[in-house]
Amino acid sequence: MNTNPTEYRLEGVGTDLRSLPKVSLHDHLDGGLRPQTLLELADEISLELPAGDAEGLAEWFGTQSNSGSLVEYLKTFDLTTSVMQTRAGLQRIAREFVQDLAADGVIYGEIRWAPEQHLTRGLSLDEAVEAVQAGIEEGIDDVAHQGHAIRVGQLVTAMRHADRGLEIAELAVRHRDRGVVGFDIAGPEAGFLPSRHRTAFDYLASQFFPVTAHAGEADGLDSIRSAIFDGRALRLGHGVRIAEDLVIERQDDDNTYVSLGPVAQWVRDREIALETSPSSNLQTGAIAAWGDELVDHPFDLLYQLGFRVTVNTDNRLQSGTSLTRELALLSDAFGYDLDDLEGFQLNAAASAFLPLDDREELAELIQDGFDEA
Repeated sequence: MNTNPTEYRLEGVGTDLRSLPKVSLHDHLDGGLRPQTLLELADEISLELPAGDAEGLAEWFGTQSNSGSLVEYLKTFDLTTSVMQTRAGLQRIAREFVQDLAADGVIYGEIRWAPEQHLTRGLSLDEAVEAVQAGIEEGIDDVAHQGHAIRVGQLVTAMRHADRGLEIAELAVRHRDRGVVGFDIAGPEAGFLPSRHRTAFDYLASQFFPVTAHAGEADGLDSIRSAIFDGRALRLGHGVRIAEDLVIERQDDDNTYVSLGPVAQWVRDREIALETSPSSNLQTGAIAAWGDELVDHPFDLLYQLGFRVTVNTDNRLQSGTSLTRELALLSDAFGYDLDDLEGFQLNAAASAFLPLDDREELAELIQDGFDEA
């Protein structure tokens, strides 16, 4: 892998990975701010920040996020959400978010965020969703004027430790024809099973509205089981701890022989997508049971076993990353080539919350882009 921060190339491949078409399914709005934007918006509300310049602020987020704890990691969002309480702030951040995705080669992205966390300065839930949608559409127009195309949808998220699940589910469905493509739950996972929001999930099922749920990051199989059973989740946010349901029977020089428990078998056989985020999974301790380096991540084992793995950033600011960088890091750790990277993008395209025809068109765009490489 070329370690030049401005480009990423595989060994023997001339194409910069940034130029390849990509699909981003797990990317938080409040985790994708530009440090300079955060500085400027904080200045408008006299919010004190831990650093006075963009470079120092980026370094602070990186340091704070490498705690090995999801709870500590989530505390960094107190700063970002503080500047996301007005229509203007939300709109600007959403616009820049789309621009940054497109600059990284993303042709389809889903932006997840929790409107209930953005109401302290008078916005209603609907006004917050409308502000983000306005920013998304401005970003799409900006990208089009530069000769590129991107499609972006909102994933409206409910905070799993709060009691507004049904209200947020109704909000998501209300905006299904105005930019919202799916529903999610996020926040502290351990102790807050998806079953707490069963009423919301029942409502979403009655409306045929797609669901992804954070599960298998800071909690294990019980959380994943509840996301599938109570949430009818079509995708698992991170989901890496599904590997706890794998039993390595034996290994030799060439092969590892693994049996799947019932939850893992169900997830694999039904092609429930795993929204893995390698750098974030290291930072939050999601893969601590297997090690503390990327090569220890169960991603490759899950991939080899036929799970529908996808690659994501989670929070580009906190992890100091991009989708291109995550793909490059995985390639470096596991020796992946362009065919593997294309497979990850096709997995994501197949799992996007889009109509079937649109997913097939997205897959064709990916295949064409990789063929050119």
